[in-house]
Amino acid sequence: MEIKGRFDHFNINVMDIDKSIEFYGKALGLKEARRKEAEDGSFVLVYLTDGQTSFSLELTWLRDRKEPYELGDNESHLCIKVDGDYNKIREYHKKMGWVCYENTEMGLYFIHDPDDYWIEVLPLHYGRSE
Repeated sequence: MEIKGRFDHFNINVMDIDKSIEFYGKALGLKEARRKEAEDGSFVLVYLTDGQTSFSLELTWLRDRKEPYELGDNESHLCIKVDGDYNKIREYHKKMGWVCYENTEMGLYFIHDPDDYWIEVLPLHYGRSE
């Protein structure tokens, strides 16, 4: 059997949904595409989009969660390619205090969100032989 899967979304759980939406908007230009709220108020799901692809980032807020999420060694991460002046974007991220790791030899860096999830940031044409 051959299965042809397609990426749809990636989920992360967050402690403060509004703070996370603000971060992803300011840091990466992601916008809320849709939202689902439980009738009893126990959870909120917010799907963020880049407005260019069908892939979305799902932010999940759980009302009863009181402790920060354990992220382990934080070796898994989301990667976003950015269009525009990569060095200016990196300087903006540094100014905001979001850069948590840089690998200048490989030409990449990571930012972290309010819950300490890491996001790799690459220039739009990184890795292409154009």
